[in-house]
Amino acid sequence: MISKEDIIKRFISYVTVDTESDPESDTTPSTAKQWDLANVLVDELKAIGLHDVTIDENAYIMATLPSNVAHEVPVIGFISHFDTTPDFTGANVKPQIIENYDGKDIVLNAAEGIILSPDYFDDLLLYKGQTLITTDGTTLLGADDKAGITEIVSAMEYLVANPQIKHGTIRVGFTPDEEIGRGAHKFDVEKFGADWAYTMDGSQIGELEYENFNAAGAKVRVKGKIVHPGYAKGKMVNSMYIATEFINSLSRMETPEHTEGYEGFFHLYSISGEVEETKMEYIIRDHDHGHFEARKEVMQKITNEINAQYGREVIEIEIKDQYYNMKEKVEPVMHIVDIAEEAMKQLDIKPLIKAIRGGTDGSQLSYKGLPCPNIFAGGHNFHGRYEYVPVESMIKATEVICKIAELTAEKKIG
Repeated sequence: MISKEDIIKRFISYVTVDTESDPESDTTPSTAKQWDLANVLVDELKAIGLHDVTIDENAYIMATLPSNVAHEVPVIGFISHFDTTPDFTGANVKPQIIENYDGKDIVLNAAEGIILSPDYFDDLLLYKGQTLITTDGTTLLGADDKAGITEIVSAMEYLVANPQIKHGTIRVGFTPDEEIGRGAHKFDVEKFGADWAYTMDGSQIGELEYENFNAAGAKVRVKGKIVHPGYAKGKMVNSMYIATEFINSLSRMETPEHTEGYEGFFHLYSISGEVEETKMEYIIRDHDHGHFEARKEVMQKITNEINAQYGREVIEIEIKDQYYNMKEKVEPVMHIVDIAEEAMKQLDIKPLIKAIRGGTDGSQLSYKGLPCPNIFAGGHNFHGRYEYVPVESMIKATEVICKIAELTAEKKIG
C-alpha cells in the first residue's frame, strides 16, 4: 500500500520550497530558486534507488528505473514540472491539513476572512470524508505540479520496494518553467529515450486528456499623441480610447469567463496605458486548428481596419504561436491512452476523458516526437489562494502510475 503519511510528508516538503517562475527572465530556469528544489529531487531520486539520475545546466532532471522483466517492453516515461505559476505568490507556503472533510466551509485565514466554500467551489463535495491539503489563504499551494512530482517519486519508490510488480524500463523527467510555457523547450527527447510518456499534471481524480488548446500570444501596441489638453482639439490622439475600440471589436462572449468545453476565446490578460501609448497582451486559444487560425486573422483584420480608419498605423500587433493540440500526435498511438484508461478502471477510478482547456508540457513534447497524454494529479483551483488537493487523489494517481507500468509490461506492446 502507498503510505498516506509518506505522501503528505513528501508533498509538503516540496510545496514549502518557493519555485515561482518568471516570464520576464531569459534564463533557464527562469529563477535561481528553482534549483533549490531541483537539487533536492536529484538527491531523492538517487536515495530511492533510481539509476542514471542526471540534471543538466538548465535544471532538467532525468532518471531511470530499470526493467525487471526478461522480455522486451516499450520504455515509458512520467513527467512533471517543479516550478509554480507567477500568477500568485508561492513564497512562504503554509499548508493546512483538513482531516475527514465534513463538506462545510473551510476557514483558510480567519484574520483576513478567507474562506474555501463548497457554495462557490462545489467540487469540494466530491471529497467529503477525505483528507484535504489547503493553503492558508495568502499563497498558492503548488499542487500544480508538485502533486505530480510527489506521485511519480512515490510510485518509483514503491516499484523499487516491490519487485514482484513487473515493469519495463521507466524514465522519469522533471522540468522547470512549465508555467511560463517553456517547460519542454529544452527537454532532450532523444536523451530521455522513451517510446511514450505521461505528464502527471491534471486536476480532478480520473482526468485523462490527450487534447489541448492550440495557443498563440498577441502583443498589441497602440500609438497616440500627447499635447496639452487645453489645446488638444484636432491634435491629441488618446491611445487608450483606440485600445478600447480594439477591445470592443472582439466578441465579449468569446472570453474565458464565458466559454467552456471546446469553445475557444480571446483573453486580454494585461493592459497598461497613457495617452501616448497603450500596450495590451492577449492569449488566443482554440481546440480546432481552423478556428484557431481564424481567431488570429480576426485580430489582424481589426488592426488593419482601425489603422485604415485613422489613415495611419496607430496599432501594431505581433502574434506568435505557442503550442498546438497534441491530439494530432496522440491519435495514431491511441493504445497509450487505452492503457491509462484501463489502469484507472482496474483501480476503480472512473476515467474522465476530456480536452484540456490549457496546455501542458505534453503538448509540446508530443510535437517533439514524444507522445504524451496528461493524467490527473488531483489538485483543484490552481494558481491561487483557494488551491487544494485531496491526499486520497494523490495516492490514487500514484497507484495509476504503477498500474500503467504493470499493464505495459503485461501487454508486451511492440
